[in-house]
Amino acid sequence: MKENFIAYPSPNHDLRKGGQNTIDTLVIHYTGMISAQKALERMVSPSAKVSAHWCIDEDGTIYKIVPENLRAWHAGISWWRGRRDLNDVSIGIEIVNPGHEFGYRPFTPPQMNSLVNLCQEILKRNPIHPLNVVAHSDIAPDRKKDPGELFDWSRLARKGIGIWPNSIKTSPWHRPLKLNDHNSEVKLWQSKLAELGYGLVQDGIYGENTELVVMAFQRHYRQARIDGVIDHGTSNILDHLIEYAKAL
Repeated sequence: MKENFIAYPSPNHDLRKGGQNTIDTLVIHYTGMISAQKALERMVSPSAKVSAHWCIDEDGTIYKIVPENLRAWHAGISWWRGRRDLNDVSIGIEIVNPGHEFGYRPFTPPQMNSLVNLCQEILKRNPIHPLNVVAHSDIAPDRKKDPGELFDWSRLARKGIGIWPNSIKTSPWHRPLKLNDHNSEVKLWQSKLAELGYGLVQDGIYGENTELVVMAFQRHYRQARIDGVIDHGTSNILDHLIEYAKAL
């Protein structure tokens, strides 16, 4: 089924360096503003210099902001799977939600229904690997939290959009790793996060950047506990996802 949408064009875009054929990533955001109208107005304001390709209101209405063949300005400074400037290779979807600053709340069923339909159509049009269906917080963990811990990634995965941990096998126990730890074990888990796609220095030092990356990982894949600590549960999920991704 083709998505139905309302055109709400933004001037905030430019050309993709490699054209349409470079699209291989899908980034999910929340708007983080007090209303849908405020978010839409910002995305079409030339002075704001931000936009997305799509926006989904809480009633399920889909707005088309920038054509997919063009480069929308949604990702900002970003990194995923060895690449910077995700704007050039991605499609961005904004989901209306006030966000953590203005009263974060669950996403509505109509929103999620529209999102699933839209994502399925996008995946038909573009060769996007499941690992490249990401949160804004995944590609910019030092700046962003969206779409956050209330977003239903598991539903998307059940519909063939992205990945989600299932049937997790228990890994060997290790002591929790946290801020200010520094040893070879920290470096091991830094390398595993990098293997999944996150950008961080693998130096064996559990600094603030590592903590933020772990929180981004938890916000996406272990939403019940977002503390920036690599405990047994978080490491089990990470190991599971790495093995699952290898089989894709």
